[in-house]
Amino acid sequence: MTTPSPELSIRMARAAFNRALSEGDLAAVSRVLSPRATLVTGTDSAVLGDRKTQLQVWKRDFASDGRTVYVRTTETVVVSPSEPIAMEYGTWRGVIAPTGLSEAHGCYSAKWRKIADDWVIEAEIFVTLG
Repeated sequence: MTTPSPELSIRMARAAFNRALSEGDLAAVSRVLSPRATLVTGTDSAVLGDRKTQLQVWKRDFASDGRTVYVRTTETVVVSPSEPIAMEYGTWRGVIAPTGLSEAHGCYSAKWRKIADDWVIEAEIFVTLG
């Protein structure tokens, strides 16, 4: 069996992350985040400084009846030729789950690192554009 390219592996990990967010699957979210994963939010630039903090926020979000489901859409993945790291660029959209109405959207970048056989997110930064 052939190993997927780093870009394909990252795109597959992003798809798994999107699925986990949609399904409210905290364990699956956790698998895609490195222990020190940092997230900078799109509107107020709040910093979620590690996986544990992010999982606490997602757990609270998943419990909300009118929660927003966020989808990241990868546009470009740039893989380092010398280190086990990559940069992903794309757009994101937040949709209110019960209504399907778009709440917000913007762009993002994500730094990925290959640890053992898995690509995991080390950092994400979001910008809200609407």
